[in-house]
Amino acid sequence: MNEILKIEGLSKTFTKKGFFNSNIDTVKAVNDVTFSLDEGEILAIAGQSGSGKSTIAKLILRAIEPDSGKIYFSGKEISSNVENLKNFRAQCQMVYQDPYDSVNPRMKVYDIINEPLEIHNIGSKEERYQTVLKTLQQVKLEPAKEILEKFPHMLSGGQRQRVVIARALVTNPKVIIADEPVSMLDVSIRGEILELLDEIQKKNNISIIYITHDLATAKFFADKIIILYSGKIVESGFISEVLSNPKHPYTQALIDAISKPDPKNLYKEKNISWKTNS
Repeated sequence: MNEILKIEGLSKTFTKKGFFNSNIDTVKAVNDVTFSLDEGEILAIAGQSGSGKSTIAKLILRAIEPDSGKIYFSGKEISSNVENLKNFRAQCQMVYQDPYDSVNPRMKVYDIINEPLEIHNIGSKEERYQTVLKTLQQVKLEPAKEILEKFPHMLSGGQRQRVVIARALVTNPKVIIADEPVSMLDVSIRGEILELLDEIQKKNNISIIYITHDLATAKFFADKIIILYSGKIVESGFISEVLSNPKHPYTQALIDAISKPDPKNLYKEKNISWKTNS
């Protein structure tokens, strides 16, 4: 496989001043993180809240600037140059955790999905309409022409998350970063959304970084995994190997925290065929 994304020595420290005193605390949110993502690969970044998972996503997209480290996309370093960043962000899109907060409630579905096309000046007005329509159909929101005219509050949580996925997909990206994409959804529809992402990944050969605290879903969705603890990578490798033979006690603690019943059985009811890494 060809390498599509490479993260090298990424670090970020946040400083926080006390409310009642002048003490300044520093938190090393991301500490010398290095990993790579291949074309068509699903990489899970797993860890508990506060481990630095979402900060890594923001650093990759340069929503916040790293203290040190480099990011390479298709072999070229991503700098803070405006044009450089704009081109990169068209190819690396984000699916956020909360489908309620990640869309503008005052915008219709069409405008939400069309916005990235306008930002990146892709296609004519008619071409954009057809692209948005096709993308809605790809995320299985039907009838697409009716959905286009709806506002977010008129949709269910699962439908809103499909809109968020469509917005990420509309620029035909090579990489999608999915930050806890199902954690805010009802258990009954989590499997449907992950199955949709899996289907989209296979059809378009998109590389996915799947950020999660839930090893149960990561096990049946990802190819490889990174275990993150206090901003550092403590273990990484093929997911089947890491989870069947953990080397670090923190990885074992995460495995022990996997709730029962096994999600593979839970999702079987919806005929979801998960990836296996045997």
